[in-house]
Amino acid sequence: MVAAPAKDLGAQPPPPPPGEVRMVIHGVSWKDYVIAREALDGPGLRMAFCEGELELMSPLRPHEEWKKKVARLVELWALERDVPLYGYGSTTFKNVARERGVEPDECYCVGAAMSEWPQIVVEVVHTHPFAIDRRRLYSALGAPELWIFEGGAFAIWRHDEGAYQRVERSALLPELDFERLAPFVVRTDQHQALKEWREVSRAR
Repeated sequence: MVAAPAKDLGAQPPPPPPGEVRMVIHGVSWKDYVIAREALDGPGLRMAFCEGELELMSPLRPHEEWKKKVARLVELWALERDVPLYGYGSTTFKNVARERGVEPDECYCVGAAMSEWPQIVVEVVHTHPFAIDRRRLYSALGAPELWIFEGGAFAIWRHDEGAYQRVERSALLPELDFERLAPFVVRTDQHQALKEWREVSRAR
């Protein structure tokens, strides 16, 4: 009797690469959020707070690569098109009256430097979805546009009549084609992606 061959455990597909780790804590006061934000401020942890819910996110390398590529590609497009775009990175925004606090992956203003709130906030999801709905969070902060990059595509949300509505194009950057942009974000070679996107951006 011939024994059945042992299973080749090494042939199993590898687990998906980590992108970010998220968890949410309920029943957190505004005061405790502010204390935690000040005590744990640093690049290894991001926080989002919304009416007693505190989301903690540890951004790992794949998430940060996507976030950085989105920023570089959008900023390159703006430069080539001579659009005055002002970037503010992962600035922390707080509103005590509405019990909101958040650090977007990227944020921008168009045409003038930021006075209080950004006009565009950008969030990237690599593997794990948000624990706190970003539309609910940013709506109360009054950000006119929310761009979410997830699953290899952009979802563009425009704040209108007190809520976000899904739209195809940005009202602030109407010439930016997100369908053409998205494939460049997931390209492995960042330098080559930027070179090719520069040529796309120059074409009218």
